[in-house]
Amino acid sequence: HDAAIIPTRFYPYWHHRFRREEVRLVERWRDRQGLEFERELDRVLSHIAAEGAIMSRDLKRAGQGESGGWWAWHPSKTALEYLWRTGRLAVARRDGFQKVYDLTERVIPEKVRRVEPPEHEVIDWSCRAALDRLGYGTPGEIAGFWGLITQQEAKSWCERHLGKGVVQAQIGTINGQAPQRVFAAADLRERAERADEAPNRIRVLSPFDPVLRDRKRLARLFGFDYRIEIFVPAARRKYGYYVFPLLEGDRLVGRIDMKADRERDRVDVKALWMEPGVRLTATRQAKLEAELDRIRRFADLATVHWHHGYVKDTV
Repeated sequence: HDAAIIPTRFYPYWHHRFRREEVRLVERWRDRQGLEFERELDRVLSHIAAEGAIMSRDLKRAGQGESGGWWAWHPSKTALEYLWRTGRLAVARRDGFQKVYDLTERVIPEKVRRVEPPEHEVIDWSCRAALDRLGYGTPGEIAGFWGLITQQEAKSWCERHLGKGVVQAQIGTINGQAPQRVFAAADLRERAERADEAPNRIRVLSPFDPVLRDRKRLARLFGFDYRIEIFVPAARRKYGYYVFPLLEGDRLVGRIDMKADRERDRVDVKALWMEPGVRLTATRQAKLEAELDRIRRFADLATVHWHHGYVKDTV
């Protein structure tokens, strides 16, 4: 997903995705932007080649009007995103929340940029690397882990490799649904038995943590219904703009609404919701305070401030 940092050595496998994205996006985005779309691509590329790395706001020309939000880009922003998603630009860094785009050859080293594996190698790597990290998954989950291949390609690969590092399995769910039929790494049980016990401390998870990315899988594994609500209009949010899940051991026990208040030099805790059946005991409160103090130090802030009435009833 767009908030992921991926090792540069994996870049060669993305050529496959760039080609597919070009086919998928060009008609849709050309229709959205009109005949000006391709001329805008040329203008943006020429500008970056001459002037260097830029952000979207640097290209916004007078007369294009204001963006209506992340879903209503001005033409230059659309061009930047298209050129990035099809491989001609790369994200050199971020400035706050803003991507800084540059020509791919200025960002990605030539030794990896010039390597382009054939399609069957991309499918093989994508499935093996996904299963290695997931342990098991449906074809959709395996394909979706990297977003490089289709669900059918993942299913066909798994079926061809049954007995050769891949097995079929049934995985139980925590939410009472019927066991799910999946493909699994052949050594999944042994790996699970060798794994260390999860630390019993409380950890605040990023909303973009891989554990949370697949919401349906999250619900089956943890019984935790989560949605990041930054894209939800304020009046329709259940919890808040940027709410973090709380992981205690191997159990998601709650969620917390907090932010860094740089002006007051503190972590502001606005609200805390514990999951049904989970009590905020003195021991759990102490573990949460220890985790927030760790985050305070990481964010280089002086104190943690708890708003009055921060404990909320579960929505």
